[in-house]
Amino acid sequence: MRNFHPLDQVSSDLDSGILLFTSSVAAPFKPQVALKREGSYVAFSVSHGPMEMALRPRVDELKRVLGRVTPVVGLQTTRQVGTSDAYIAIGLNPDGTLLIRPTLVADATGHFCFNLMLSDAMRAALFEWLGVVREAE
Repeated sequence: MRNFHPLDQVSSDLDSGILLFTSSVAAPFKPQVALKREGSYVAFSVSHGPMEMALRPRVDELKRVLGRVTPVVGLQTTRQVGTSDAYIAIGLNPDGTLLIRPTLVADATGHFCFNLMLSDAMRAALFEWLGVVREAE
C-alpha cells in the first residue's frame, strides 16, 4: 500500500531560481523536492536524507500534464511525465492535494519511487512558479 508523505512548506530563492518544498513533520530524514528551470527542462530533485533521485522532465510537458490533471475516484495517479524508465506519476485528490510519485523503473522486476503529496496551497505555488494554466473541462 502506498503511504504518501505531505510536503507543506514552500520557499524560493530568487538568486538561484530554486523552488523548494519541505515537510513540517518531525522526522529524522525529512523529504524535500527542489525544482529549477534549466532551459526547456525542469531539474526535479527529490531527496530523503542522503538519498536523492534527480529527474529532468520537459517544462512544456510538465505544464501540459499538470494543466490537464483531474481527480479520478479510485485512482491515485492518472498521468505521468517522462519515459517508461524514469517518470513522475501525478494525481489529484478531490480536495486539491497533488500526489507526485517520482519513479525509476529497473526492469520488470521492480521500481524505486517516492510517494509525496502537496497540499492545495503548495500545488498552487507550484502551478504559479511553472506558469501552469488549467485547461477548461
